Amino acid sequence: MSHLRHNQMKQLIKSDKPAYGVSVQFPSPEIVEMIGELNFDWVMLDAEHGSITADNIGPMIMAAEIRGLTPIVRPENNDPSVINKYLDRGAMGVQVPHINTADEARSVVNACLYHPEGTRGLGGGRMADFGWGPPASEYVKTANKQMLVCVQIEDVTAVENLDEILDVENIDVFFVGPTDLAQSMGHPGDNEHPEVLQVINDVFDRIHRAGHASGTPGSAEQVQKHTEIGIMYHYTHIPTFMSSYGRHFMKSVGRI
Repeated sequence: MSHLRHNQMKQLIKSDKPAYGVSVQFPSPEIVEMIGELNFDWVMLDAEHGSITADNIGPMIMAAEIRGLTPIVRPENNDPSVINKYLDRGAMGVQVPHINTADEARSVVNACLYHPEGTRGLGGGRMADFGWGPPASEYVKTANKQMLVCVQIEDVTAVENLDEILDVENIDVFFVGPTDLAQSMGHPGDNEHPEVLQVINDVFDRIHRAGHASGTPGSAEQVQKHTEIGIMYHYTHIPTFMSSYGRHFMKSVGRI
């Protein structure tokens, strides 16, 4: 029996329903389980920012599976050998940072999907039952169907090349990274700068007009607004999550 689960988060997005997650930057299966207990749809395991690696991510992915979360990994970079290690450990999708050209986007697809859609290396990882499960010809079809491919648009160069990037097939979500985009535009730390907001809104419009799903991070208040304009792929960060209740708690006891 294959360990490959149904990707419920991908199904939500394909059904035009929002999917809500939390990003985690440090290796803690317990934190992942807590997120699952709060009924989120997915968890983003962030290896780009933080201390998560291919060596310590396994228990976090297993915790996500136990708690009904879809585990998505943000790898350190767009390197097929790096991406493959996370997928072989059970990630059901990737969110790859700093994709600036159509060729880079195609590289992500190739790293994530098996033949004929991509060129992902076929090994005997846990999601393939270590080679003891169904025939590989069956496994690759299911794996391709359940894999979620997300690329990040977060540089001026990516905005300039957006139309070509949007034409790349088999990408499920185009994610707008406001912080790095603001920095790329010359406004580091000022995501609310009018020029930045104008570009972000234009990028979302172009993604949606092309018939694709979009994503971006945000607080609870921001996520509500994002959902209203058609964004489907949402997450908040663990520090934001903790800060919200932490400040509420300390205000309640008169410390702030």
